[in-house]
Amino acid sequence: MAIVCHNLTVGYREKIVQSSLSFTLNDGELVCMLGRNGCGKSTLLRTIAGLLLPIGGQFTIQTQAKENVALVLSTDGAIERTTVFDIVAMGRYPYTSLLGSLTPDDKHIIAQALLAVGLPGNDKDWCASDYMAHSDGEKQRILIAKAIAQQTPVILLDEPTAHLDLPNRIKILLLLKHLAHEQQKTILISTHELDLAIKTSDRILLLAPDRPFRLDTPKRLMETNAFNEAFGMDIFALPDLGNV
Repeated sequence: MAIVCHNLTVGYREKIVQSSLSFTLNDGELVCMLGRNGCGKSTLLRTIAGLLLPIGGQFTIQTQAKENVALVLSTDGAIERTTVFDIVAMGRYPYTSLLGSLTPDDKHIIAQALLAVGLPGNDKDWCASDYMAHSDGEKQRILIAKAIAQQTPVILLDEPTAHLDLPNRIKILLLLKHLAHEQQKTILISTHELDLAIKTSDRILLLAPDRPFRLDTPKRLMETNAFNEAFGMDIFALPDLGNV
């Protein structure tokens, strides 16, 4: 097991977003977190990443690694005049000296991280290119490569497929599943990609503002009508658009 939450309450000083969260996420699995806007997906991610303090309860990340968690946000910020190599190299900073010098081993890890996400990590010219000049799909892969280079057992991603076209959304989720299984990482992502989450995730963490959370396999959640209850509608039945 990698992440254990016990009676965890998350939110902000003025507002509790989710409470009584008790669950375990295991090594080597991809867990997709689904729910309506405002149900606490990003808040929970930021709490586990250490950016927010829990309001109540606790969570533990059970690992001996120096760095526990890598976080990939849905927005990359205004990263201008920064090379692809420099972006991925940020994942190595926890392991470098005070001067931030990269060793040959660090550079090898950076190259391998880029190759792991299907990018030309051994092409020096490509690695020296401007990060902002790349497509949204490539930028998302570069940010995931940064998380891989950080060599953490846990990777958290906030809507990693936002703004991507369908082929790239599929590729990113399949990539994350491959990383979870092949490198025995615990990967938790927040997403609105219900159909893709059902097809790719090992388990789904389903949050709702007015009912207890559910954590189960996609098949079991569908069998128990959990998705319709969480979203408050029959999400698998399209209305007759001619009568809308």
